[in-house]
Amino acid sequence: MAQKLLVVRNDKIGDFMLAWPALACLKNAQPTPHITVLVPAYTAPLAHACPWVDDVIIDPGNSADKPAQQKLLSQVKASGFDALLTLFSTPRIGWLGWRAGIPLRVAPATKWAQVFYNVRIRQRRSHSAKPEYQYNVDLACELLARLSLTLSVQPSPPFWPLSDALRQRQRQGLISAQQPAERVVVVHPGSGGSAVNLSIDQYSALISLIHQCTTDKKTISWLISSGPDETPYAQTLVDQLATMDIAARHLPASGNVADFALQLAGAELLIAGSTGPLHIAGCLNIATAGFYPAKRSATPLRWQTCNSAKKRLAFSPPPGADQQDMTAIDINAAAEQISALLLGSLSTNP
Repeated sequence: MAQKLLVVRNDKIGDFMLAWPALACLKNAQPTPHITVLVPAYTAPLAHACPWVDDVIIDPGNSADKPAQQKLLSQVKASGFDALLTLFSTPRIGWLGWRAGIPLRVAPATKWAQVFYNVRIRQRRSHSAKPEYQYNVDLACELLARLSLTLSVQPSPPFWPLSDALRQRQRQGLISAQQPAERVVVVHPGSGGSAVNLSIDQYSALISLIHQCTTDKKTISWLISSGPDETPYAQTLVDQLATMDIAARHLPASGNVADFALQLAGAELLIAGSTGPLHIAGCLNIATAGFYPAKRSATPLRWQTCNSAKKRLAFSPPPGADQQDMTAIDINAAAEQISALLLGSLSTNP
């Protein structure tokens, strides 16, 4: 019988997407385990779409009342998990695993929540010595070793594999019949409240420069995406680009975050801050150009996307500038690199 594993990453969308390489490691082990994830309701559509996940349990969250917490405990206890892997440890989840009687409980050795785990891995993530997804993979590999499961080769991008036919259908849904294009580029100027980002003026300048560098060689369809309550912000960018004679459209509306992710599969490139969409694009192995602050806990290395290295660009304030001063980023240099990516080795296939 397959060993039953519960994996927890119950915070933001970007954090959950950076768990996919670890989930791929677990699911590719032999004998193949049964993988359940514990996630909040807003990331559940992505969890259901993940090819490395068998079942999904919804976490009601810290603010849920006692009956909801008791229901979660009963559900976890009834599932009979052999092991718990908590990628981001909190006291509530540690206590949940302990009360549910899960025999093997693995988590990073951080905060006092580690008292609820019987395997604690010291990682010092705040030092940002490696990508977040690699820290997650390290934890997954430790769990596999404890369970005597074998992983012959670590999986590589794409961590969200999709057929070429599906990607092409998504692409056709993004290209305007009135404006056929050789490249589809999605720009996400919002931050979701979780990360600093370029200003609208910087994004319009960046797009204008890229447009100038590529217009004689490749036609680009510019699509502007937005999160909840960010549509007016995205519209401002569309309007500014129109004054520069650059046609840009809103990304078509989607039913949920998984549908939004599939839309991104039809693009060649996503330009964004260090937000959920950037990390969704990374899992899809489309090209990414990310804009990051320079503080140690949020560096481009720590929050690196998990796509292929050749498809990954990252920009942050230079040494000497304030760590979160995104105005210090050289937009001209960024535009040159992004244009070279678009005109050079960028491929429509992973």
